Amino acid sequence: MRLNELKDNEGSRKLRVRIGRGIGSGLGKTGGRGGKGQTARTGVAIGGFEGGQMPLHRRLPKRGFNKWRPKNFNEISLGALQKAVDEGKLKAGQSVTTANLVEIGLLRRPKDGVRLLGSGELKAKLALTVDHATASAKAAVEKAGGSIKLIEKKVLEADVAKAKKTAAKKAAKAGGKKPAAAPAAAATE
Repeated sequence: MRLNELKDNEGSRKLRVRIGRGIGSGLGKTGGRGGKGQTARTGVAIGGFEGGQMPLHRRLPKRGFNKWRPKNFNEISLGALQKAVDEGKLKAGQSVTTANLVEIGLLRRPKDGVRLLGSGELKAKLALTVDHATASAKAAVEKAGGSIKLIEKKVLEADVAKAKKTAAKKAAKAGGKKPAAAPAAAATE
């Protein structure tokens, strides 16, 4: 084997297709772009357009729901809390909040709050203040002699007033149709 005998494996180097190089090439004249018009030109991006036919993205049914402004909660398990107690980061009987959990390094940042999950086992008595807790987590904390306080989110007075106004409108609309027919029937008799 000499340096001048070195060569690539068969088929490793492939020449690109050179379109628009005459009839004999098979990709001459229109160069694989079909006839005239918008799509024969460069830079065309007709997103999902199917020539007037109902596009695929509109033919398929809608599924599910994406919440507007979803909350991003930290999730923490009972097992992680017990581990923190065992390591001496938390003391039994201590009140635990989101700020405490961030301070001891159990959570990286507060986010929108804490959701307590029931996986793992909790033996220490803790007074937890969290945003959400699963039923199994609540039961396990209470069994260990601790307590859970759920943070109630403040609802703005404007939102409450708006909800009441909407409910009143709906009630008036629903109630307004049926009683209107009854007096008319009574008048004809």
